[in-house]
Amino acid sequence: MRRPLLALPLAALLATTSCSAIATDKVLPAKKRSASPTTASPAPTTAPPSSATVPALTPAQAQAALITDTDLGEPWTMTEGAATWRDGLLKATANAPDCQRLLDTLYTEEFFGADAQVRARTGLDDTWNDAQLHHQVVADRPADVDRTLAWLKTMPKKCGRFTAATATGAVQNAEVTEAPLPKIGDSRQSLRLTLNGKSADGEETTLTLDVAAVRIGDDTIVLTNGGLGDVYAEITQGVAELGAKRLADVRKQARVEV
Repeated sequence: MRRPLLALPLAALLATTSCSAIATDKVLPAKKRSASPTTASPAPTTAPPSSATVPALTPAQAQAALITDTDLGEPWTMTEGAATWRDGLLKATANAPDCQRLLDTLYTEEFFGADAQVRARTGLDDTWNDAQLHHQVVADRPADVDRTLAWLKTMPKKCGRFTAATATGAVQNAEVTEAPLPKIGDSRQSLRLTLNGKSADGEETTLTLDVAAVRIGDDTIVLTNGGLGDVYAEITQGVAELGAKRLADVRKQARVEV
């Protein structure tokens, strides 16, 4: 039996968030129509705090922003280690410099360079489809993050199709496409990489790997979701949306506690 694309706990959380947003959108115009010049609230005299005023997240706060297996529900569990396809397929030599950089970045999951600080990270395994999801909370300068997101955006054009050879010499035919994301955070980018070829033992394989990054102020969530079986884009999108909301909530709480 084919399981639902979104596990129930995650779907329920996202539905609650969406309903709250819809309710807010409907209420605000009504208040505006009923207000009069004598009763309207005065305009605020100070601007809300900018993202730059949010203190650096503590390890505990960053950890609280991560997605858990409880959020995703069955069949997701906490990971037992890196998937074998990371070394077997992602650790490969591409036929173009930009494509090599993309493969290296996906393999190491160091998207923003040496200056970026990984505040927290976690890994989850889909035991039904042998997929693996990694979630990081990274702190880096917004301008540097946005430059990396802009570079990722060029990948479907620069590396739409290329070839790469694994450590065993097996040739992989790669395709990079842009993947949709909800309008979340201050900036965002998502891609899907597929690698078709043979494994070290000659078996035909198809690796599908989604990557999504969403910046919220000085903090960014980075997700990779991949595997040799079914990899659902809806899971990547749902986790990105929930992860961005959770990070925004943690950042608000950090500001309040200052």
